[in-house]
Amino acid sequence: MQKRAKSKYHSGGLWSNACCSHPRPDKKTEDEARKRLKEEMGISCKLKEVFSFIYKANLGNLIEHEFDHVFRGKFDGNPSPDEKEADGWKWISLKDLKEDVKENPEKYTAWFKIILEKEYSKKIWSISRF
Repeated sequence: MQKRAKSKYHSGGLWSNACCSHPRPDKKTEDEARKRLKEEMGISCKLKEVFSFIYKANLGNLIEHEFDHVFRGKFDGNPSPDEKEADGWKWISLKDLKEDVKENPEKYTAWFKIILEKEYSKKIWSISRF
């Protein structure tokens, strides 16, 4: 997970998924996700798309209405995040994450809470191979 840089124009300082991107229309989403993960977090690994979803959330200074793709990858190492993108990172178990989101929802991005609330997390962990 990453803690979004406080300088971000929205959701700064909140915990979220490892990386976010807006892929270019003429590019493959998986290739763009892998590129962005390297740029934001210094992580290189194979990725597998797990699911996609649409969400709409009022973030105070804007309303996001997006179609999101969620990818899963395996990385054994320490990320080296770009300080313009992330103020920190952590590894956390799904059980501990769900407990913390329940106790401290204000610490997490709107879209990330939606993923957990809708139980998409079961899909993330049910994929056994890459």
